[in-house]
Amino acid sequence: MGTTAKAPSDADLASRVRLVVFRLRRRLHRESSGDLTPSQSSALSSVSRLGPLTLGELSQVENVRPPTLTKVVAALEQMGLVERHIDPNDRRVSRVEVTKEGSALMARNRVRTDAYLAAKLASLPATDRAALVRAVELLERLLEDDE
Repeated sequence: MGTTAKAPSDADLASRVRLVVFRLRRRLHRESSGDLTPSQSSALSSVSRLGPLTLGELSQVENVRPPTLTKVVAALEQMGLVERHIDPNDRRVSRVEVTKEGSALMARNRVRTDAYLAAKLASLPATDRAALVRAVELLERLLEDDE
């Protein structure tokens, strides 16, 4: 009689998905970010994607304490990747906005990470690539309610 593999529990599968996503994110960061720390890269990405944000809004998005985020934004500002502007509706508030240099860096990073992933995917058999297409669709569906 043949043995059948036992399907992993939801908790085991969740752990594996979490670990592989974490490792992939870390690997993609190494491919793309150059001199940016993971925190700087994440904050720059959020500002680029979500538009001008207050430090408080960015702190919530990044799930980072405001003093830590202030240091991250200051470093990005020093590199010329973001700028702070006084909010015209409330002069007590400043908003962080990505600069042209920051946008260009984000575009270069996307090209590098996409090229890295494309090369890795090209090395897989067609059946594995098809399985990844389905897995990505499932992951996207899992996240639909979170956005």
